[in-house]
Amino acid sequence: MAEQKKQDVNQLLKVRRDKLADLQANGRDPFQITKFDQTHHSLEVKKLYEAHEAELLKDRKELDVTGLDEEQAKEAQKKDYEERRSIMDASPIHVAIAGRMMFKRVMGKASFCNIQDLQGNIQVYVARDAIGTDSYADFKKSDIGDIFGLEGFAFRTRTGEISIHAEKMTLLSKSLQILPEKFHGLTDTDTRYRQRYVDLIMNQDSKNVFIKRSQIIKEIRNFLAGRDFMEVETPMLVSNAGGAAARPFETHYNALNEDVKLRISLELYLKRLIVGGLERVYEIGRVFRNEGLDTRHNPEFTLMELYQAYTDYHGMMDITEDMVIHVCEKVLGSTKVMYQGVEIDFSKGWKRMTMAEAVKEYAGIDFMALSPEEALEAVKAKGLEIEKGKESWGDLMALCYDEYVEANLMQPTFITDYPVEISPLAKRKPDDPAFTERLECFIYGRELCNAFSELNDPIDQKERFERQVALRAAGDEEAGMMDEDFINALEYGMPPTGGMGMGIDRLVMFLTDAASIRDVLLFPTMKPLD
Repeated sequence: MAEQKKQDVNQLLKVRRDKLADLQANGRDPFQITKFDQTHHSLEVKKLYEAHEAELLKDRKELDVTGLDEEQAKEAQKKDYEERRSIMDASPIHVAIAGRMMFKRVMGKASFCNIQDLQGNIQVYVARDAIGTDSYADFKKSDIGDIFGLEGFAFRTRTGEISIHAEKMTLLSKSLQILPEKFHGLTDTDTRYRQRYVDLIMNQDSKNVFIKRSQIIKEIRNFLAGRDFMEVETPMLVSNAGGAAARPFETHYNALNEDVKLRISLELYLKRLIVGGLERVYEIGRVFRNEGLDTRHNPEFTLMELYQAYTDYHGMMDITEDMVIHVCEKVLGSTKVMYQGVEIDFSKGWKRMTMAEAVKEYAGIDFMALSPEEALEAVKAKGLEIEKGKESWGDLMALCYDEYVEANLMQPTFITDYPVEISPLAKRKPDDPAFTERLECFIYGRELCNAFSELNDPIDQKERFERQVALRAAGDEEAGMMDEDFINALEYGMPPTGGMGMGIDRLVMFLTDAASIRDVLLFPTMKPLD
């Protein structure tokens, strides 16, 4: 059975190639066409026609068939349609659209097809008398998936569908592959991710996600431009991949005979720019982390980091909240979003609580009232596994936070004041040096962003780097490394600075109701088929 199906598919593929060969032999090779003057997209045509129709027919009364029997009503409706059509045809809207043919129904001397473009799809009426005998014969031989350019005028069918009456059809590209069956589309997720081009053809919802993703990034840029931020670019190939707890990818630079790494964050170079006097900077770019694949992680992803001089982590909370609200309003038209069946309310007034408060509320341990020894016993009593080298008071609080708190944070919540042990790049709180001025924003139990009052004390920073080096020597492959040049930059003096990093993919997931990060990455990393 499977073998027979394979043979049938191979035969259909051969037929398509034979059709192409015939076109080429007769001097009508579609691949020789270099351009088409497209004037409109499908949705634009529909909106334009509706506006034009409303203007031309504004003085015409709606048909009233009250008191008429079925035959009389049909006759009245036919007459009304013809009169309306006559008015519209006297002032036609001529358009030229281009797109992929997704449906075709041939009916002798006239046919209908459906053309899909960036904005959606539109029905096209194709008549032999309108486009010519030869062109009509070519159209009848065309296949689903072929790309056409067509010129004609818009009209409304008797059933009320806005369509295009084709006056010229031009085959712009021959499809040599067979699209998935229309009514089921491309449903296999693995194929959707590996062959995103087919997914975009068959699934309008998928296409809309990536259109929305582009709009989200555009509005982030617009928002930051309105706050006087400068967009910059920093190196991807670095000798020291710092700024986050992650394993880097490694490669070799032949020209310098030097081993280098792909960056895991944007932080350390952006803060060098703050030292240099660029007071508000941000970058949106790819970062690379040598980690596993799951619904929330991809080894390469898009990160946005911003740094603002003369503010602190409270300023970062404000700008994060304001930016996400701006994006929601501009892209979605609402600050309330459904995500995986839960309504997320992004409107002003996000909850703010310290890590110690959150752990007390959800884990039932008041770390602020416990000594390090008492904290260790309290955590052991919970039955949690404690990693070697992470038995400090701050590490234990973070362990309880991860275990008991995150999953409960469904609505936008800022968790603040992280222990210094888990925040090597954040500034200590002046009134309690056991904590740092660090925050993370959580939504639906997932981290959206990470932000600090940035550490600008070069002596303290060096000591924290040294602790990271010790952890790495003890076997922690995600611990940071010493960055002498960054220490050197801080020694020149960095002003008080707030910094924030946000995963763009994670934000897009929330705003498009995507369950997996692969649904918002055009080409996610996939395991080899073999």
